[in-house]
Amino acid sequence: MPCGVPLPPLRKEFLSGHASMHMEPAREILKSVRVRGREAEYLLTLEREDFSALYPRMVRFVLTVREGDRIRAVFRTNTFEYSPLSPLAAGTAAQEKAAEWEQDLTADPSAIFRNYPAGPALRPQEPAADLVIIQGSPRPDGNCGILTGWAAEAAGDAGRTSRVIYPHDLDIHPCIGCYQCYNTGTCVFDDDMRSIIDAVRGARLLIVCSPVYTNTVPAGLKLVIDRMQAYHAERTLSGGRSGQAGILFSVAGRKGGDNFTCIIKVIIPFFLNLGIEPAGQMLIDSVDAVRDIRLLPGRKEEVKGLVAAALSR
Repeated sequence: MPCGVPLPPLRKEFLSGHASMHMEPAREILKSVRVRGREAEYLLTLEREDFSALYPRMVRFVLTVREGDRIRAVFRTNTFEYSPLSPLAAGTAAQEKAAEWEQDLTADPSAIFRNYPAGPALRPQEPAADLVIIQGSPRPDGNCGILTGWAAEAAGDAGRTSRVIYPHDLDIHPCIGCYQCYNTGTCVFDDDMRSIIDAVRGARLLIVCSPVYTNTVPAGLKLVIDRMQAYHAERTLSGGRSGQAGILFSVAGRKGGDNFTCIIKVIIPFFLNLGIEPAGQMLIDSVDAVRDIRLLPGRKEEVKGLVAAALSR
């Protein structure tokens, strides 16, 4: 049965649900020069940061302009942005940008400050929910929808809030593997994925509910999994909360536990990649014959018990 884990290989220390995954890379100052402009003096620095503990041979270059104690502009690039056929390399690009900025700072730095702001623009975030459910099925009224409803009911019974996310109804651009999220901790695409990351960041418990589609997860759910690398980058660069739990729900039409092999190999590493500790799973096979999982005795109680236990941790 063909299947694959969709995440790049990470070292074991970064696949732990018990740590924030924040890392402090070794830094080397490649350039530090004071530049006198027309209206102020600036400090231009170029640093080399070693991220090889995260990905083999990953290096990030950070170019910064300071005016006194104030950071006015930042440019970041990393070695994983550049494909083998690209004529550019991160180090060369950073050095060229440093030389360009050194000249522009003496003349007119306004374009630098406008195009390379020191921090991301603030945006409103939705209130956090205790339980976030990513409902991977494009059929909201199917058996995955039933499982989702039971989970949300369990959260309500426990006095907890819940939110259900339907990836197939959202605008989510496919991940293009540019690795620019490891420069800033955010994705280059501004779409509905930002609100999903906000929701997961604030959740106490994350549930991924997925049917088995051609031995793996549906396309909409796979989009979310791939784009969550931006959240992994955020946690790596800035830190993140610990103690989050994750539960996998899945249904398969055919009989046999081996139908869930690829689902498990995709979702469990997905949890671990985000520092989320797996806290159980509910796998229901033979759904084609059963049709409606509400007919299965005790399943609702099992689901609600699993969710209640995870929320009470």
